[in-house]
This record gives sequence, structure tokens and C-alpha cells, in this order.
Amino acid sequence: MSSRLLFTPIKLAGLNARNRIVVSPMCQYSSHDGGPTDWHLVHLGKFALGGAGIIFCEETAVESRARKTHGCAGIYNDKHVPMYRRITDFIRANKSIPAMQIGHSGRKASCGPPWTNFKPLTDADAKLGLTPWQGVSPSTVAHREDAQVPHELSVAEIGEVIASWREAALRTLNAGFDIIEIHGAHGYLIHQFLSPLANKRTDAYGGDLQGRMRFALELTEVVRAVWPKDKPLWFRVSAVDGDGGAWSLDDTVQLARELKARGVDVIACSSGGINGPLNMAIVPRVAGYQVPYAERVRHEAGIMSCAVGLITEPAHAEDILQNGQVDFIAMAREFLYNPNWPVHAAKALGVTDYLDLLPDEYAWWLKRREKIREISK
Repeated sequence: MSSRLLFTPIKLAGLNARNRIVVSPMCQYSSHDGGPTDWHLVHLGKFALGGAGIIFCEETAVESRARKTHGCAGIYNDKHVPMYRRITDFIRANKSIPAMQIGHSGRKASCGPPWTNFKPLTDADAKLGLTPWQGVSPSTVAHREDAQVPHELSVAEIGEVIASWREAALRTLNAGFDIIEIHGAHGYLIHQFLSPLANKRTDAYGGDLQGRMRFALELTEVVRAVWPKDKPLWFRVSAVDGDGGAWSLDDTVQLARELKARGVDVIACSSGGINGPLNMAIVPRVAGYQVPYAERVRHEAGIMSCAVGLITEPAHAEDILQNGQVDFIAMAREFLYNPNWPVHAAKALGVTDYLDLLPDEYAWWLKRREKIREISK
């Protein structure tokens, strides 16, 4: 489309993304028994109409108990497959790549949506049909004072949880997704194993960095084994945990190297979430504040990376790519504000055929309007 890197197609395994713009996973808390609804079709479909290259569904649970809330998405039942297929067919038909993020909330399970500050569910909620359930974790350490203590997974139970990721990956494939991302960030189960703040185990799944990485690495091997070689595997990390430096960027680089050796194609760098209800580290919120994490992973681990975090201006996104800091630019809330962000960005960056990002049903009329305006001058 242009010499602008943001709008230059990029090859990733057996896929070609039409640009480097990624719609980051955004939980909607609008699923029914884990399954997507018309809300999700419209929510995700409009990003494809708006020209994004890669579109991620929200974090999607590999088990029923892996959900944070009753409204969280899941892919733990075969009935979910055709529900998602409707969405992936629409995204692909409109020239975007459908992507799935699979995860497990671990000890952050059984709570209300964010507008309740993720308030843990109680017996009072059960009377309203929102029955609480017990989360699981590497150790019996609650993530906040008012949360229930999680069940500590035995070694055998760890194997069962890992098997649920394998089944979720197979369902993701059958549902028509071309990219899968393992969610290892934001204080959820994988992050709980990685962090010494949540992982107090003394067996092979705890202790030093190698022990704490074991769960993430074994799980990745299982997913990669069933995920086709020509389809990319991403992994999202909390590059720093923002809580006393217990998980550092050095640790993230080491994890990224191990993940690359196991077939991961892209590391998506976020931060924070190991303690408390929120999913970001306590760091200054300046534009692109997580770009340095993704840049270091890209250069020191030798793996493609994706940055997210207050990247909203087209020129800024382009500069990040031109400087060789990352390979992909991801946005979340900016897409909620403007689902046609790619079109506006292309125009701002001087891409002459920027309207070609839109489907013909939109582009033809808008091009015609531009011609009329030119004639009227």
C-alpha cells in the first residue's frame, strides 16, 4: 500500500498480514456460558471493516473455572466452536487475520466485572445466580485481601490443566483462528507460576527461575505440538510486574529465549498485574510506555515483538517501527474510541489509497465523495 512500515504487509509463518496494526484482546464480559454472542460478532467485526491487520478475540478461558467472571469468554466446550467460526469467517472475509488469546485466570477467578472493581463473588451473589467458585494457583496465596484463598495445584492437577490448554488450542484451530496467543501476563495463572510473589512451591514447578518457568514452557510445548507450523504462536508477557522488581526485564528476556526455542513466533509485551485487581504495572503512563520492553525482547532474545500501551498517534506508531523497536503495534481502547483508526492513520501518514483499507461497500461511496469535493473546489 505504501512505504510506510505501519501499512507494509508482513509475513508471519505461513500468513501475510496486510499491515502491522493489531487489535489487542479486550475482555467484554458479555459471553453466555463462555460462548460468544452477537455482541462479539459486531465488536470484532467492525475492526475488520476498519482495516486492522490482526484482530484478537478477548482472553478466552481454557476451562470453565479459568474464567474471571460468569461473563468471561471460554473455549472449553465443543459447542463454542461454531459460535466462534461465525466470527472468524467474517473477519477473514474482510481481509483481516482472526486471532485467539487463550488463558486461565488462576487465583483471579470468581469475581465481578471491572466496574465492580473485580469484587470477589460471595453467597449473596449466588442468590442472584452468580455462584462463586474456587480458583487455583501454584500456592495458597490470595491475590488481594478480600479474595478467597486459591486451591494449590498438585503435580497431577498441573498436568490436567496443561491438557486443557491442548484441547483449547485444538478447538481454536477448528473455530477458524489463524493465530493463537498464550496469555502469560496480568497476574493470571501462568504469571502466578512465574512470579515468586505468588509461587511459593518447593518442587520442580517453583523455586528458582527455571523452576518457575517450567509450567509456562511445558504448556507452550503442548500447544505448539497441536498448533500447525504454518500458523503463528504468540505469547503475552508481563515484562515487569511492578511490585518490588520480583519479576524483571532480565527474567522476561530469558523467558522469551526459552519460548522462541519452543516455537513461539511473537512476544507481546505488557506489564504488571501480579497483585491487586488491575493489569498494569505502577509505571508512568506516557505514550508508548511499554515499547522499551518489547524493544529489548526483540533485540536480546532475537524474536519478533509486539508493543501495546498508549500508542494512539499514527506518526508515533510509524516511528516505533522505523526505529526497529518492534514488529507490530497493538491498541485496545483506542479502537473502542475509533474502530476505523487504521484508515485515519493511513490518511494522516500520506497513504494515497487509504480508503482501500475499507470494504468496497464503504470505499466506493467515500471515494466518490472525494471526487465530488475535488470537482467542487
